[in-house]
Amino acid sequence: MKRRSFLFSAAAACGAPASAELLYNGIRLPESWPPRAASLSSEPPPAPGYLTHPPSVIPIDLGRQLFVDDFLIESTNLERTWHSAEYHPATPVLRPDKPWERQDKGRNAEIWGPGIAVSVYSDGVWYEPRERLFKMWYRIGYTLSTALAVSKDGVHWEKPVRDVVPGTNIVHPVGRGSSTVWLDLDETVPERRYKMVSSTSHMQPQRLFYSPDGIHWSAEITRSLPCGDRTTVFWNPFRKVWVTGIRDSAGGDPPGRVRLYWEARGLAEALHWKDGEPVWWTAADRLDGMREDMKVPPQLYNLDAAGYESILLGAFSIWRGAPEDRSKPNEVLLGFSRDGFHWSRPSRKPFIPVSERYGDWNWTNVQSAGGVCLIVGDRLHFYVMGWAGVKGTVRPGTGTVGLATLRRDGFASLDGKDPGGQVTTRKVTFSGKRLFVNVDAPRGELRAEVVDESGRPIPGFTAKDCLPVSGDKTLAPVQWKSGKDLGKLSGKPVRFRFEVKNARLYSFWVSSEESGASRGFVAAGGPGFDRTYDDKGSNR
Repeated sequence: MKRRSFLFSAAAACGAPASAELLYNGIRLPESWPPRAASLSSEPPPAPGYLTHPPSVIPIDLGRQLFVDDFLIESTNLERTWHSAEYHPATPVLRPDKPWERQDKGRNAEIWGPGIAVSVYSDGVWYEPRERLFKMWYRIGYTLSTALAVSKDGVHWEKPVRDVVPGTNIVHPVGRGSSTVWLDLDETVPERRYKMVSSTSHMQPQRLFYSPDGIHWSAEITRSLPCGDRTTVFWNPFRKVWVTGIRDSAGGDPPGRVRLYWEARGLAEALHWKDGEPVWWTAADRLDGMREDMKVPPQLYNLDAAGYESILLGAFSIWRGAPEDRSKPNEVLLGFSRDGFHWSRPSRKPFIPVSERYGDWNWTNVQSAGGVCLIVGDRLHFYVMGWAGVKGTVRPGTGTVGLATLRRDGFASLDGKDPGGQVTTRKVTFSGKRLFVNVDAPRGELRAEVVDESGRPIPGFTAKDCLPVSGDKTLAPVQWKSGKDLGKLSGKPVRFRFEVKNARLYSFWVSSEESGASRGFVAAGGPGFDRTYDDKGSNR
């Protein structure tokens, strides 16, 4: 089934009129969109409506189905475990080793001393399928310009000399603060394949640039109203809109940095808001916790987002305070959204933390990269900036880029110990034929059965008839004694029940292909993926 047909199937499954904005997963957006709130609060927001009142039937044709919330779960006695990324042994993978990566002039250099640094501030790390290369755009110094590094494996990086500033790898010699680079594989105008939105400093406009190769950039295309310096953009592939997350400030409750939301079909239009048009969106809250050494309410320093499989994945950079003897110890937490606006953040432990040991490359200010993550075989790659800091001062010290990795789909698992447990999904529909799971069961097993609307296991697809799945596999087919073809159940509301013993279940999905291609989105891409979505299954 083609991707456009998924949306039509979702609408049909929920009985919604074609004119209603009904998402791929059966969620119906409210008539007033985006939702407009009077204010934000440091109290945790209520659970998204799609969790408290989920669709009666959930279409699952698009993407791997992750257990990062209870959207898919009708009942379970399994335990959910949250997993953090782990820093790669080669980290930091990019260091300032070129003379032009040092900043000796400017306001920040006068305050903090020389800026010897490379950093993804959000910038972007992407896989370019045309060249089979990882590409990293990064900021040099504090505010100097944007340079480009490349890699064949995502771990070992090079800085090829370009012709923009002869003798350097600088590709955009314009002073900047925060910046977002987006590789748009769906763009039909070659000159706009790469997009950059950048600002010079706080309360300055966001400016749009295009490039055919990520090296040679156009003159400024358009600009926004003045806004906060950590304003960023992303593409929501589920609704096909560009979203600008505008950094703003809210006095009182919550204090400090928060986010406003503005969306548009075109990127230029996503920068053309008027005063009062963007709506309050999201902020840090009391569940983000305070550092014991400062007792300062947290703030939302930045938010990068990207479509990953069947969810919108958000990298929340949380500000923990500004010590007098240490540069700001920001760190990255995660959020998940199924409608592109409301976030679920059930785990508040750092996903990619700062180090508490002075001398480490990431003693201060860890923040995410644009595109959020890449899929590299069975692992996800997350690139972050980190600053070493200078103890006893607020100086940032040396800036580098680190790599943290996570199992594919590995944000949360449903765990069953001996004698095991089970999870039963809500009613779902699908058009594929083959069931796949992401499971870690080297000493255990997983069995699956399909249950009809009345709760009865369907003959031929019972747990007893299921061939047990074992081993540690991010893509494992599920088969029954009668075979593996679920085609006769296509389009019918059913439930899946998974029995998990001494194992961890991360995700499941139904594919129309033997390869296990999920048709879900792949964030910033990865080796083997030529499109914005998974049409391969495994890219090992």
